[in-house]
Amino acid sequence: MMKVLNDQTYVKLLCARPIMPLGRDIGYLPGDKDDKLKAWMQPIFDNMAYLLSNRLSGETNEAKSHAQLSSVEQRMQQLIDSGQVVLEPLTYIRGRSIPHQFMIVDEAQNLTPHEVKTIASRVGEGTKLILTGDATQIDNPYLDSSSNGLSYLVERLKG
Repeated sequence: MMKVLNDQTYVKLLCARPIMPLGRDIGYLPGDKDDKLKAWMQPIFDNMAYLLSNRLSGETNEAKSHAQLSSVEQRMQQLIDSGQVVLEPLTYIRGRSIPHQFMIVDEAQNLTPHEVKTIASRVGEGTKLILTGDATQIDNPYLDSSSNGLSYLVERLKG
């Protein structure tokens, strides 16, 4: 976030996750794209809140902590409203070119090798692509710890 907000090395922070439910899907979600994505992107929001908070200073005052949480949530919303932070599903990435962005793809272990190649080929000039995940925590029933996109990419980039 520092490279986007402070250093302005990148135009925006783009966070994406595959839409892979754990267990039975709950079906239709009301609202616009952002409303629908909020549940899927909550892990990203949690990490953003952690990075934007001052909790690392060891404050224990509950009222101060509540006020801080409110201001962190407001700051996160400002970043999203300004377009400096963009949350997107990977579903609509095909055909795009993504230049000068810091792109984080979370839960990459749930992607196929083909999907990872599709994402990587969308990265434009000046973009940094970060894939995160744990190859042992796969929710996609068609993948395993060695056949998933994250493991595929690690093996391809060795050497």
